[in-house]
Amino acid sequence: MAKEMQKTSMFIERNPGDYENGDICKNLDDDGRPKRTGTWVTASAHIITAVIGSGVLSLAWAIAQLGWVVGPAVLMAFSFITYFTSTLLADCYRAPDPVHGKRNYTYMDVVRAYLGGRKVQLCGLAQYANLVGVTVGYTITASISMVAVKRSNCFHKHGHHVKCQTSNNPFMVIFACIQIVLSQIPNFHNLSWLSILAAIMSFAYSSIGLGLSIAKVAGGEPVRTTLTGVTVGVDVSGSEKIWRTFQAIGDIAFAYAYSTVLVEIQDTIKSSPPENKSMKRATTLGVSTTTLFYVLCGLVGYAAFGNDAPGNFLTGFGFYEPFWLIDFANICIAIHLIGAYQVFAQPLFGFVEGWCARQWPDSKFITREHAVDIPCYGVYYLNLFRLVWRTAYVVVTAVVAMIFPFFNDFLGLIGAGSFWPLTVYFPIEMHIAQTNLPKYSFRWTWLKILSWVCLIVSLIAAAGSVQGLIQSLKTYKPFQTQE
Repeated sequence: MAKEMQKTSMFIERNPGDYENGDICKNLDDDGRPKRTGTWVTASAHIITAVIGSGVLSLAWAIAQLGWVVGPAVLMAFSFITYFTSTLLADCYRAPDPVHGKRNYTYMDVVRAYLGGRKVQLCGLAQYANLVGVTVGYTITASISMVAVKRSNCFHKHGHHVKCQTSNNPFMVIFACIQIVLSQIPNFHNLSWLSILAAIMSFAYSSIGLGLSIAKVAGGEPVRTTLTGVTVGVDVSGSEKIWRTFQAIGDIAFAYAYSTVLVEIQDTIKSSPPENKSMKRATTLGVSTTTLFYVLCGLVGYAAFGNDAPGNFLTGFGFYEPFWLIDFANICIAIHLIGAYQVFAQPLFGFVEGWCARQWPDSKFITREHAVDIPCYGVYYLNLFRLVWRTAYVVVTAVVAMIFPFFNDFLGLIGAGSFWPLTVYFPIEMHIAQTNLPKYSFRWTWLKILSWVCLIVSLIAAAGSVQGLIQSLKTYKPFQTQE
C-alpha cells in the first residue's frame, strides 16, 4: 500500500519513516493523504504573505486619487467584502457538509462540487490567469525594490539631483534564479516556514514606510491634500482624474486579493478543529491585520505626500534618508515577494502537474520521483517533470516582466480582473447552492446586488488600468528604472 501511494501521490513529499511502524492510518487523513499539520496560525501567515504585499506601497497614491472621503471608504468596503466572501468560501472546502463532507483540494474542485458545468472552466481560467499575472507582477515589483537599493546608495553618494538610472532586467534575472530553486519545494504543505518569514518581512517594510511617513508629517513640511483627492485643473485634467480614479480602485482591490489561494491554504489545515472554523479564525486575523496596516499606510502616506504621492513611496523615492533604512525596507520587500511568489505559484504548479499525471499516468518522466540525499536536509524526492516545467514557468514570467515593467497599471489590471469572479461571484453562488437559499428572498437579493455592484467596480477599474498601460507603453523607455 505504501508503494502504491508513493507511485500515485507525486505532489506530497514523503518520508519513508512514516510507514515503518506499519500503522499507516495514523499518518493519513480521512482522504488517504498524509496527515495535514497546519493550524490557523500557519494559515494566517499564508494569508498575510498573500495579502500584505506590493499593494500596500501604492495605497498612498490610491488615496491621493480618491481623497480623504472616498479613499478610506473604498478601503473599508473592500476589506469587508473580502472578509465576508472569504468566510463563505471557507465553508465550501468540504461538500456538501462544511464539516463532514468530502474535501476539495483546489478552487476548481470546490466550484465543480457546488456549481459544475462551464463555471468550472471559467473559474479555472480566472484563477490561473490571475496567478500568472500576480507572479509576473511580483517579479516586476521585486526587481524595482532591488534597483531601489542601488539607486538609494547612488543618491546618498552623488546627491539627489543625479538620475542614477539603471535597468531592472538584471535584477529580474536574479529574482528568477532564486525562484527556480524555491520552485522545487514540492507543494503548499512545505511552504509554512517561507510564509512566516515573508509575513515578518511584510510587517517590517510596512512599519518602516509608516514610520517614515509619520516623521515626514511631524516635520511640518507643507503638502496639499483635499477631500476629493487630486484636483482637476491643478494636478490633472478631467479625463486623467476619471482614469486615475478607476485605476486607484483596481489597486485597492488587488491589495486584498487572496481568494485565488484560499482553498489551497485551507487544504494545509489539520481537521481538528474543523477546517472551516480554523480558516475563518485565520481570515479574521489576516484581514483585520492587513486592513489596519492599509488604512495607516494609505492615510498617513497621503498626509505625508499629499496629492503628489508617488506610486510606490519606498521605491519611488518619496524618502531619501536615512538611506540605510530605505535599503533595509527594500530588501525586506524583495524577501517578502520571494515568498509571496511561491504562495501564488504553487497552486498553478499543482494544477498542471496533476493534469499531466492524469493524462499520462504511465510516463516515468512525469510520475517517477528520485530520492536524493541532500546534506543538512535529508532525502529530497526529485521529479524531472517538476524540475523542467517549474523552471520553464519561472523563466517565462521573468521574460514577460521584462517586456511590461509597469508597476501601478499591472496592480490595477490584475486586481480588477480577478476581484469579481474569484472574490465575489463564485463564493456567493456556491453559498446560495450550499444553503439552498430561496430565489428572491431577502438574503438572496442582497447577495445578488452585492455581486452586480462588484462587477461594475471591477469593469471600471479594469478600464482605468488598460488606459494606464497604454499611456505607459507610449512613454516607456527601455533600460531605465520603472516605478
